[in-house]
Amino acid sequence: MRRTWQAVAALLGLVLAGCAGSGSTPSGKPSRTTVSAPGVPSTLRAQVAVSGPWRAWTASFSAQEGRCGATAHQIVCRTGSGGLVGRSRVTGEVTWAVPPTGGGKDAALVVDSADERAVTGSGAILRAANLRTGTAAWTRRLTDGNAFPALAAADGTVYVLETPAKTTGIITLGAFRASDGRTLWHRTIDADPYGGIAAFGGRVYTTDGTKVTARDARTGAAVATSPQGVECPNLISGGHYLVCTGSPYSAEDTFPPLQRLDPVTLGPLPTAEDTSLKPERGLISSDGVLVLFEDSAEDPGAGDWNAYDLVHHRRLWSYATTTEEAELAGEWFVTFTPVNDAAVRGRVITIDLHAGPQATGAAAPRMSAPYPQTRDGEYPTLVVPGGDSGHIVVQAGTHRGLRSIPLP
Repeated sequence: MRRTWQAVAALLGLVLAGCAGSGSTPSGKPSRTTVSAPGVPSTLRAQVAVSGPWRAWTASFSAQEGRCGATAHQIVCRTGSGGLVGRSRVTGEVTWAVPPTGGGKDAALVVDSADERAVTGSGAILRAANLRTGTAAWTRRLTDGNAFPALAAADGTVYVLETPAKTTGIITLGAFRASDGRTLWHRTIDADPYGGIAAFGGRVYTTDGTKVTARDARTGAAVATSPQGVECPNLISGGHYLVCTGSPYSAEDTFPPLQRLDPVTLGPLPTAEDTSLKPERGLISSDGVLVLFEDSAEDPGAGDWNAYDLVHHRRLWSYATTTEEAELAGEWFVTFTPVNDAAVRGRVITIDLHAGPQATGAAAPRMSAPYPQTRDGEYPTLVVPGGDSGHIVVQAGTHRGLRSIPLP
C-alpha cells in the first residue's frame, strides 16, 4: 500500500491543481485528469482538476475529513488520524491525499502557503504535506506528548506545543523545520496548551494562563516575560499584534480586561475598554483591528462581535449574532447572519472592518443569498482562500458539504 501511495503521489505531482498555469479545453471548460490507486478508499482517490481560477461549486466531503483551510490555489482538509487531502479550487473535488498515520486525538491544522506545507497530527505523530506536489513531506514522532491542540508556523518553522504525556506530565514546545521536519530545538516549558500560541518576527509566544513568555525562534531561549499584574489566560495574535483576553474555557463570570502587549518587551500597551463579557474567539487584522466575539457567561448563546482599534485603543462597532464562526478577508470581516432574525438568517455577511455594520455606500455590509450549507443546523464554518480569489468556502457539518461562493 505504501508503494502504491508513493506512485500515485509522484504522478499527482506532475499535474497538481492550483500550482500549474491556466489551461482549458476548446469548449472553455477546465481540463481534468482522473487518477485512481488500487486499494485506496474511494473517498480518497485522487481526482486532479488541471488549472483554472476559483469558481462557485458545491461538493460533499467524507466522514473522515475534518476542519479545512485554504491557500490561493486549493482547499486543504485534515482527515482522521493525521491524514490530509487537497481539493481543487475549480471543482471542489479531491486532487491528492496523504494517508492517515495512526490513532489518537487529532491536532489542529496549519496551512502555510509561504512554506508550501500543511501540517496536522494524530496522537504523538506530526505529519506535513507538500502543497506543491500533494505528497507527504515528512512525518515526525513527538518526544514527550501529543500535538493537540496547539500548532503554529512562521518563517520556515513549525511550532508544536505538546500536551503532557501520561508518563511524564511535562509540557514541551518543539520547533521543526517546515521543509523536511528536522527538529531544531525542544524545550520544557510552563504553558497552558489551550491558552494559544503565536509566532512572528523571529519569536514564538506562549502563555501559562497568567504570564506570557517570548522565545527566540532560532534557539527556543526565553527572551522576555510579561510583567506581574498583566493576566493572560488566552493569547490572540494576528498582524504582528498580541492581545490577552480571558479564557473561553473559564467557568468564572468575571474576566481580566482586554490587554494589548508590546511584542518586544511584553509590557502592556494602551488598550480599549472591553465589554466585561466572556471573550470566546478573536481575530486580528494586519492593520490592528481586533474583532472579538463576547457573550454572557451566565447565559451563553447569542452574543456580539465587537471590533476594537488596537492602534488608537477604541471600540469601533458591534454586530449582534448567534455564532462565533467568522474569518477575515482583506478589509472585510466575514460571518453568518443571526439565526434569530428570520429576515436575513442563513446568509454570509461581509462587514467593513473599520466602518462596521451601520456603514453606507461602498462600505455598507453585503449579504449572500441563503444556501443550505449556511443554515444554523448545519453548524457551518468558513474557509477564506489566500490571495485575491473573490470567493469564500462554507463548510457544513451536518450534511458534510463544501460550497464555494463569491465573496458578498
